[in-house]
Amino acid sequence: MNSALGVNSIRFVLLLLIQVVICSHINFLGYINPYIYIIFIFLFPIREDRLVLLLTSFLLGMFVDVFMDSGGVHAAASVFLAYARPVFLKTSFGMLYEHQSVKFSNTDLGSLITYVTLGTITHHLILFSLEVFNISSILLILKKTLFSSIFTIILCILIIVLFSRNKK
Repeated sequence: MNSALGVNSIRFVLLLLIQVVICSHINFLGYINPYIYIIFIFLFPIREDRLVLLLTSFLLGMFVDVFMDSGGVHAAASVFLAYARPVFLKTSFGMLYEHQSVKFSNTDLGSLITYVTLGTITHHLILFSLEVFNISSILLILKKTLFSSIFTIILCILIIVLFSRNKK
């Protein structure tokens, strides 16, 4: 087993367990929930096959749905995030992404924050739109998206910086 596959397998299992055991029980003010499992999609190797990313994102979202009894909304939002990821990478990293040379361990913090923010807001908007599934509740969807995104972005950036930055 090569090291990238091993690291990604461990990341997949750890983020799933942390999401299900810890994060799914955080419900601050009734609508603020962190969804850190999307870090797996953010950090998936860029040079890997896109179909593998889509399938593993679906599996990750499906497992979260099974454990949280949420009927497929996490799977749908995760697959969309994985599908849209190249757009977020190109927007955030520009030529580094064009040359397939983005390394999350030594990228500019501003680009990383832009990337995580774009992905998180998109993921959460789809997640809560599917969860609420009522256009008359658009303010609730936007409120949940905004506040959960802020909490998730802060946690994701902290986790990525703490665990994947090169030690200087």
